[in-house]
This record gives sequence, structure tokens and C-alpha cells, in this order.
Amino acid sequence: RTTRASKMGRMHNPGKGISQSALPYSRTVPSWQKLGKDEVVRLITEAAKRGKNPSQIGVMLRDAYGVGQVRHITGSKVARILKAQGMKPEIPEDLYCLIKKAVSMRKHLERSRKDKDCKFRLILVESRIHRLGRYYRTRKVLPPTWKYESAKAAAMVS
Repeated sequence: RTTRASKMGRMHNPGKGISQSALPYSRTVPSWQKLGKDEVVRLITEAAKRGKNPSQIGVMLRDAYGVGQVRHITGSKVARILKAQGMKPEIPEDLYCLIKKAVSMRKHLERSRKDKDCKFRLILVESRIHRLGRYYRTRKVLPPTWKYESAKAAAMVS
């Protein structure tokens, strides 16, 4: 009988789940893969020019071209390739998604003022935004003057 090490709990959730996807053990490019490094980089930059974010680019490459892991073919991740090409988004994707969620929750609250649960969840989402913003400011991904303001958030994500 094996015991698992205790997992860290989720931030705003009582769960301590251990479910996760598993990557293939082999980090080499599959023999059936026809695309080379230059072709994958070209596809990534074309998709970024069309306005796709890094995770959408990864899904597109996986579904349309059979690229399981961009990192195994190119040696670097999608976001790092975009950064090298000078096409990095101004705010990181995870922060962008949280801001987008907070904007839609605020829009919902304007119509449904009595939705107490949404009000509470909005507080949790905005605290995650503040925490992630602080992390990215210390890592110099965001400028030190960057600050989340709910009034200006709709303009940030539109």
C-alpha cells in the first residue's frame, strides 16, 4: 500500500484533489510528427497575429496539426516563443482570464443586485487578481505601477 504526500489545498475551495493530466514519459518528438521546429514557430506567430492567446494556440496545434507538446519540438514553450518574436501579450494569460471573469461578474451584478453569492465570489476572484498581480510585479512581468482597478478593468480585457 502506498501513501501519497499531502497535497496543498486549493485557494478558495475546500478541495485537495490529486487529479491531473499526465504527460508522456518520452520527451522526444514522435516519429510520425512531420512538422519541424521552424514550421511550428511559423504557425505560432501566424496564430498570434490573428489574436489567439498561448493556450488557444496550443489547442489549435494539437487538434489541427497533431503537435502534442510544442516544447518537445521547439525546445521552448508557446509563450516564450511569442516573447522572442516580440509578440508577448501585455498582461499574462492567467491574469487576463481572471480579469475577464471579474468583469463579467460585475456586469451580472449590475443586473442582479441581490445575488449575494456572486458578490462573495467576486471578492474571491478579485483577491486572486491582486495576489497574481503582486506576484507578476515582483517577477518584473508587469510594471511596478500596475494596479487592478475594477472601473478600468473592462477596458483592459476588451
